[in-house]
Amino acid sequence: MDLARMLDRCRRDQWRVDDLDWSLPPPRMPRDKEEAVVQYFTDMAGIERLAGALFAAQARKATDPTLRAIFETFVVDEERHAVVAERLARHYDVHRHRRYAMSPALVGFRPHFLRVIELAPPEIANAYITAGELMLDVALLRSLDDYVGDEMSHRAMHLINRDESRHIAIDFHMPEVYASDEFLAARRDRPAPTLAARARGAAALLQMLWHAQPFLRAVFLEPIDRTDPSGRRIREAFKRMQLVARKPTVARLPFTRFMLAMQDLFNHPRLGPLVGGVLLRVLGGDARAAARLFTDEELARAQAMSFEELAAEAVAVKYEPR
Repeated sequence: MDLARMLDRCRRDQWRVDDLDWSLPPPRMPRDKEEAVVQYFTDMAGIERLAGALFAAQARKATDPTLRAIFETFVVDEERHAVVAERLARHYDVHRHRRYAMSPALVGFRPHFLRVIELAPPEIANAYITAGELMLDVALLRSLDDYVGDEMSHRAMHLINRDESRHIAIDFHMPEVYASDEFLAARRDRPAPTLAARARGAAALLQMLWHAQPFLRAVFLEPIDRTDPSGRRIREAFKRMQLVARKPTVARLPFTRFMLAMQDLFNHPRLGPLVGGVLLRVLGGDARAAARLFTDEELARAQAMSFEELAAEAVAVKYEPR
């Protein structure tokens, strides 16, 4: 990837919340739909701020100044998205049926996730960042926009999606960096983490995984089940994660090897049904994420593609009709 070109694009494509025309009247909605929409946008604000915190952590750890600057623009993007989501929540809260707050599962997950980002090796942190961005961008935002079916949402999501496409491009670039021979050689030359540091990292990861399943269900899967009952978009997001993880350089990383082994065990015809529930809790995921979603032909095709091509295809998927 040409990072200098990406940074120029990040700076050029900035926009302001007030570029949107907030005077558009909200549509009439049944009570249950209005409550759902307002809650989803309320949680979206929390998700975007969590993403901003993750990008801030990546910026602090980046050794390349251009990459650091790119991540800093992403932090600005995510805060702008959060403010837009809050204003959309107020825009559609026409009847004030109840008070809204972020999902407790999101609130409970956030500190553990941020701790993992600080303590875990960067490839682990990036794996979860990429997964979250794919679920948000490919599945949740498009499905929520279709569900609302309103011009105000369409205009806001158009600008947000433009930003998120840049984020996905970098999300797919980073596994290529972390799995490169150069990065792994440089890490081997650094002093090994102390036993205490490894223990802190492992404890943080276990706590995060314990909270991940209810977070995933409440903030992503249940809203997507309602807004895209076909489930096509979330399957596409999960499939993109699986294909990236099975790129040969990424698949050789210790954490990726562990996650792939767990997924293969989940899909084993005899052992899977016996230990599937336990494995899902260990993975912090859902059966739809653990099930093999790609064909042999799709895997072979992905293996031959560059990371940049995989990112471009993931971005294209979100614009396909439901």
